Amino acid sequence: MFDFAYPLNSNDILKNKKKYKKALLADGSHRVKKNIAILGGSTVDHIKDILELFLLDNGIEPCFYQSEYGMYWEDAMFGNPELDGFSPDLVYIHTTARNLEPYFPSIADSAEKCAEKLNSAKEHFSVMWQALGKKFSCPVIQNNFELPHYRLLGNLDGADIHGATYFVRKMNDFVAEYAVSNQYFYLNDVNFVSSCYGIDKWSDLSSWYMFKYAMCLDAIPDFAFNLANIIKSIYGKSKKALVLDMDNTLWGGIVGDDGVEGLELGNETPVAQGYTEFQKYVKKHRDMGIMLTISSKNDYENAIAGLKHPDSVLSPDDFLNIKANWEPKHLNIASIAKELNIMADSLVFVDDNPAERAIVKDSLPCAVPEIDSVENYIRILDRNGYFEAISISEDDIKRNEMYKANAAREKELSAFEDYGDYLVSLDMHAEIDAFSPVYIQRIAQLTNKSNQFNLTTRRYSSQEISAAMENNAYITLYGKLTDKFGDNGVVSVVLGETEEDKLHIKLWLMSCRVLKRDMEYAMLDTLVEKCRIQGIKTIYGYYYPTAKNNMVRHLYKDFGFELLSEDETGNTVWSLQTETYEKKNRYIKVN
Repeated sequence: MFDFAYPLNSNDILKNKKKYKKALLADGSHRVKKNIAILGGSTVDHIKDILELFLLDNGIEPCFYQSEYGMYWEDAMFGNPELDGFSPDLVYIHTTARNLEPYFPSIADSAEKCAEKLNSAKEHFSVMWQALGKKFSCPVIQNNFELPHYRLLGNLDGADIHGATYFVRKMNDFVAEYAVSNQYFYLNDVNFVSSCYGIDKWSDLSSWYMFKYAMCLDAIPDFAFNLANIIKSIYGKSKKALVLDMDNTLWGGIVGDDGVEGLELGNETPVAQGYTEFQKYVKKHRDMGIMLTISSKNDYENAIAGLKHPDSVLSPDDFLNIKANWEPKHLNIASIAKELNIMADSLVFVDDNPAERAIVKDSLPCAVPEIDSVENYIRILDRNGYFEAISISEDDIKRNEMYKANAAREKELSAFEDYGDYLVSLDMHAEIDAFSPVYIQRIAQLTNKSNQFNLTTRRYSSQEISAAMENNAYITLYGKLTDKFGDNGVVSVVLGETEEDKLHIKLWLMSCRVLKRDMEYAMLDTLVEKCRIQGIKTIYGYYYPTAKNNMVRHLYKDFGFELLSEDETGNTVWSLQTETYEKKNRYIKVN
């Protein structure tokens, strides 16, 4: 029907936005609902409409609050009943370089006056960000600023303290520094997007004079697409793994026909340079925790030989899974998802062959970018923002090693006839404790990414996790698991709200990579122990079924909870008496 992927067809999206919205809402997809406040320093109507399409396409159904024209600061600082009642889950501040113009120095200003104006602009924004964070305790996204559309001082405008270009760059540095030092504040890099689009086209004066849009209308889809990537990442919708073809994708040529010596890689030709740079780009994704896999129609020996080419940046060890065979690629990709224990919609498939792309796109929900010639591979993948990161945790960086260790565990399992003996052999140790600031980002990441082992399907932002951590009305637990193969990182989260001598479990989730290893029992044992200390006699558990969490529908029953109720949609309520509970963990040593 439509494919919202870079390069975008801006005219089509703007023309058919109502039709696309209707189709998206009617497709039966389960989406998380979020209240998004847009505080605008210029007109935002079309931006809101197009942003909605991209969010719906990424599994987020937004409800918007929109400030009056130019009232972004007043709404943030003084509020109003409508915004306060709206209770946003996320605030987006749409300001541009035009909102900085009142602070721009004049040529006659002294150095002290120039510095004063820059500091005033910084204070104008930082006070606003702090007020929003304090009032709403939700993520805040702030645009940085596009370069001015003219340079009064020519090239000197970027170096002299009186130049508007100099001023904008200093403000962009300030926004970036604030984003780095404030956990729930995110930068929307308008400076990059506008530069890619072209400042002359971006700063179309007719759009400003007629509609007070700070960008041309055709640029709005590109702008909204970039913004949607940040929001989808905040709510755990980024992709997790790359599935790569090999021939004419990782190198030029066909290894089975041309031989390893005939492949185009290295620096000898422009085409070879293109494939080498693409391999470098792919490898950088591995370094930031993106899982690399291969699905290629090839003999396995030829595939491995290609990866051992003397100029290949990538090696067989960089890949968690190599499916080099003659099976249909969509079957191989489905198998890869199963073996990595992730959903197919977490994958991005990259293949130069349009026929193969079409088959995979029709068969699986993974992302399939339309790549053409090698010089465009990086740009197309990069601009699509599949792996948009709002932070990089230690667990992210270790992810590939964690999955390799998991593969080693699976291999060792085959040598045991008794599963209990296998678990004992793993020598597992768990760290289970109340939420800690050092793990807030990872805990929030888990709540937004875990689907299969998530009993209530609730999603929590970092701010909400922090608030629960500091609130005595909640019992919180995180669980880390290590064994002889390595550290799995934070793999389980429990959050419950107390009510007199009762505890209501609001969130119970676990990473699927540690299923059936007693970690769920270790978490339950610790939760019951915490409850007993606080005089809680009854724990209430809730299960809300989705298309993805069917595997845990019987978890409370396995725990020994009693079923209290079940409605027609499968929602169930369970209870457990803490006084009669007996510990269930047999194989994990809990620190």
